[in-house]
Amino acid sequence: MTSRIIAVEPFDLVVFGGSGDLAYRKLLPALFQRHSDGQLPETGRIIGVSRRDMSDDEYRASTREALEQHVPAEERTAEDVESFLRRLHFVQVDAKGDGGWETLGRVLEEGGDRIRAFYLAVGPELFGTICQRLGKEGLVTPETRVIIEKPIGHDLESACEVNDAVGSVFDESQIYRIDHYLGKETVQNLMALRFGNALFEPLWNNASIEHVQILVAETLGVEGRGGYYDTSGALRDMVQNHILQLLCLVAMEPPAHMDADSVRDEKLKVLRSLVPVTEANAAAATVRGQYRAGAGPDGSVPGYTSEVDNSETTTETFVAIKAEIANWRWAGVPFYLRTGKRLAARVSEIVVSFRPIPHSIFDAGAGALRPNKLVIRLQPDEGVRLWLMIKDPGPGGMRLRYVPLDMSFAQAFKVRSPDAYERLILDVIRGNQTLFMRRDEVEAAWAWIDPIAEAWLHSSDAPKGYTAGTWGPSASVALIERDGHTWYDEAE
Repeated sequence: MTSRIIAVEPFDLVVFGGSGDLAYRKLLPALFQRHSDGQLPETGRIIGVSRRDMSDDEYRASTREALEQHVPAEERTAEDVESFLRRLHFVQVDAKGDGGWETLGRVLEEGGDRIRAFYLAVGPELFGTICQRLGKEGLVTPETRVIIEKPIGHDLESACEVNDAVGSVFDESQIYRIDHYLGKETVQNLMALRFGNALFEPLWNNASIEHVQILVAETLGVEGRGGYYDTSGALRDMVQNHILQLLCLVAMEPPAHMDADSVRDEKLKVLRSLVPVTEANAAAATVRGQYRAGAGPDGSVPGYTSEVDNSETTTETFVAIKAEIANWRWAGVPFYLRTGKRLAARVSEIVVSFRPIPHSIFDAGAGALRPNKLVIRLQPDEGVRLWLMIKDPGPGGMRLRYVPLDMSFAQAFKVRSPDAYERLILDVIRGNQTLFMRRDEVEAAWAWIDPIAEAWLHSSDAPKGYTAGTWGPSASVALIERDGHTWYDEAE
């Protein structure tokens, strides 16, 4: 089976921060993959912008090195690399000053009246500054879009300030707030599973589902992001955006249509239905941790305080939350959210645990009955697994076994699983906002997160320590086990 390639219209993609880590590691390799698959029009241009003094040729040379580092050799040919590099241009611009803006304007004029997308791969403190300068320089056309990355603010108040600054220049229909988790194939397949099959939706409620787990685990530490991370922490860095977006896709009502606003309207309802976690219940509903020295993928690793060179820091590197949704579909169903750095494995998955059968007809010799589970794995090895009880083959009576119906995307479709940025960038060019966050979504998520952060700030309890290479503090086990559940472990 092969993917169906649908080309996009001619465009100019301007990447502010075009010589930065995100551009070289993710954006340019993603665009190269779409180019090599023939999805980019011949006249499509990619214009890198930063304060660095570089020529077009120097930018192309540095991009070549990035492609060699981040695109596997078997997925690139010399011919494809050369033709892709010819798309690239570079303009030196001082985002905070006057230098380079006229040059950028002239380069864009050469493209004529075409789709124009500005990707702000820069710090959020520059979002408003750059947007307002784009407006002042007359570079915003009816066919212009702007793409902004997380973090969108540090709390609700600062998020509103960012949204106000960007919104003073761009209409909401032109703003694409990107969350790369929503571009993952498995995340989109969650919607296909729910709304494209008669099997699951009748069971997708509190009558049939006992609880839901959402896990995003990393084996790495802060990896050079200590300055940012120590002012953010796992709650703001992961829960406010990635994990809450996954929760919305699991819990939302079926939209009337698969258009952007229909989908985002339903996600917003979920965010506004979350039961608040405040100082009154934060101790019972949340666990925060901080990793200590231990084992990483390549050997022993230091603790978090050593990595950020701050022995007094109370920033959390692990979060577990018991979330609840106050509506008819989900009342009484806990959603257990868990994320952390320096954990035992790199894995992101959603586990939907169904209720046990009401009565067993089998005798004790058949073996223990276990509830069905639907496991949607985002990374690594993207796929879907449905755990069922079946009879163990052979004579000798009824013996039951717990086995998975397993669909690995790599094995089922025999194609390379595209990176999330490949889809999301082209969705921007197409003008499709379905997989991007709307302003009210971002602000509703912060409205739920802020009281948790405030409760922790006023708490006398420091983050609980856990050894790097484990699954977090023991208190997170108690969080779920006091409800009679356990964290999902595929090895069990």
